[in-house]
Amino acid sequence: MNTNMETNLPGRLRNTSLPIGNALLPVFEAVVNSVHAIEEAGIPSKDGRIFLTILRDAQQAFKFEDETKKGGSEPAERIVGFRITDNGIGFNDANMESFRTLDGEHKADKGGRGVGRLLWLKAFKRANVSSLFRNDEGEMKSRSFVFNAVEGIVDETLEDAAVDARNSTTVDLDGFEKEYRKNSLKTAPSIANSLLEHCLWYFVRAGGAPKIIVQDGSDVIELDTVYEHHMVSSAATDSFTIKDQEFVLTHVKMRATASRSHAIALCAASRLVKEENIAGKIPGLYGRLKDNASEFVYMCYVASDFLDKAVRSERTDFDILEDTRKLLSDHEIALDEIRDAVIAKASEHLSKYLAENRKRSKERVENFVAKKAPRYRPILGRIPEEKLGIDPGISDKELELTLHKQLADIEGQLLAEGHDVMSPKEGEQREDYQKRLQDYLKTVQDIKKSDLANYVFHRKVVLDLLGKAIQKGENGKYAREDLIHNLIMPMGTDSNGVEPTGCNLWLIDERLAFHDYLASDKTLTSMPITGCADRQEPDICALNVFDNPILVSEGDRVPLASIVIVEIKRPMRNDAAQGEEKDPIEQALDYLERIRQGKVTTASGRLIPRSEDVPGFCYVLCDITSTVEKRCQVHDAIRTSDGLGYFFYHKNFKAYLEVMSFDRLVNAAKERNRAFFDRLGLPTT
Repeated sequence: MNTNMETNLPGRLRNTSLPIGNALLPVFEAVVNSVHAIEEAGIPSKDGRIFLTILRDAQQAFKFEDETKKGGSEPAERIVGFRITDNGIGFNDANMESFRTLDGEHKADKGGRGVGRLLWLKAFKRANVSSLFRNDEGEMKSRSFVFNAVEGIVDETLEDAAVDARNSTTVDLDGFEKEYRKNSLKTAPSIANSLLEHCLWYFVRAGGAPKIIVQDGSDVIELDTVYEHHMVSSAATDSFTIKDQEFVLTHVKMRATASRSHAIALCAASRLVKEENIAGKIPGLYGRLKDNASEFVYMCYVASDFLDKAVRSERTDFDILEDTRKLLSDHEIALDEIRDAVIAKASEHLSKYLAENRKRSKERVENFVAKKAPRYRPILGRIPEEKLGIDPGISDKELELTLHKQLADIEGQLLAEGHDVMSPKEGEQREDYQKRLQDYLKTVQDIKKSDLANYVFHRKVVLDLLGKAIQKGENGKYAREDLIHNLIMPMGTDSNGVEPTGCNLWLIDERLAFHDYLASDKTLTSMPITGCADRQEPDICALNVFDNPILVSEGDRVPLASIVIVEIKRPMRNDAAQGEEKDPIEQALDYLERIRQGKVTTASGRLIPRSEDVPGFCYVLCDITSTVEKRCQVHDAIRTSDGLGYFFYHKNFKAYLEVMSFDRLVNAAKERNRAFFDRLGLPTT
């Protein structure tokens, strides 16, 4: 017998969606159909029986590469299908007629859309159905048929059955499609766990669920046992109303597992449709929660007539707008409204478990801001509590990104408000406008404080890096001078190619931030401030990366105020000797003299009159080794009070020169910035 479906089945299948990630949804829907069949038969849940048998290819004994790319412990035999057997009402005439008619109303009261069987044919080649049932006259009958995508219902038979036969229906989902099979769960425990999540409502409701058993060869898993293992305590119910629509919540505490996270589950017709992770969306809701001695993960199941009507036919999502701002009517409900209401109820339900977590989150944020990110201190009070409900175990990097995002949000909001804050709104009272303006200016002030704190903290980080750079490394050697050089200012750059924030000349002298031109590790002939074209000795300035200086000319007026030269040597270098190639003092003075002889100009090209008389300031950064100390004595330099440097004025060169050890450089910079560091609570030791 060949009976076609009363619709265009191939067309309907093309228009039916089943995401690859929901590969087992057709199987789970078949189990739910069995639950409904048991209820329709009037059988108490405790007497209902549903068996889900995993069918594997016994001849396929090897793990093929394309089947195991996802990893895990997939059994050697791949899954080819599933068998669902129940003792429900069976395929009597009414149910068979309903099966023939897509989008039927036969099970509308149970949330049935008449399309669940279409999902079978999205993931499987065919469904083989056999059913023993009692007809309206009380006679036992046997019905069987095959359901496929090409012909619909075929090979249907209807026969008398033994008088003492009992109701039983078996659905074989055969020919698991490759793409769905690859993305399906592979093991009986994982399938049983996922099935429980899909059908959890039936277990937590009054009356419970039928006995559901998952079979995989010799492995037998009862979902009652899985449920008891995963549940920490009995479920609790709650409700709320949005625009006259009631939503019922079931709060569930599931035993913690590595793969499970806190979530809300939107249901339709007692089936799980959409699950959303809410970890971090409630202050303190992260990691694992504790109920007495047991750790648990929170799940909230949401049910409503509204969701039943709004679910898509495939039951993988809802036809509900996401954002309230897109609503066309005041009577519509958006997903964000439902989500916000659920989160509020969940927060209330979990309040006693979250208090300690909230305290730890707050301490983690405050400690991080106090010691490592003071720039965020001025805006902490402006960040909503729920935005800072972080897991104390997250890394500093993740916490920094979280705080930075909140700062960016505040700055974005400030920018948006700035366009209209300067003008009163129509009908706005003067007092209201003044308050709005003051609030805006207060936020601006906090942001500026944050920027300043960030700059001061940057200085602290640079000083810490410099302090480490001048220490002997694990290999027993000191850092090369180019590392220190780049820390003060990137090599090979000048003031036309580097941002002011990219330079740390404040380490040497705060006044160096103000300059007409700045060059680092560039040849004298390439500098626009000098006409020096002497190519016979290019190694003096730029060619030797160890001896190349930092050159600075200050001022933007004529005549030029001063020329500053900074010469950097490797920590603990001890080979200073007479001659400009070995003596860093003579080397710095020679650079100064060559620039003067080349006719000094401003960066804009204006000639400096009497450039040979432009005063010079030379800084030599090096450790005071025995040879350096000897050269300082030869130049009749004066030792500093701390013994970490020398200074003198060279009358013939019209130059002030300071030899500064790296320790003195770090100590002096710390002293100049100590007040700022103390203000932010940053350690300076």
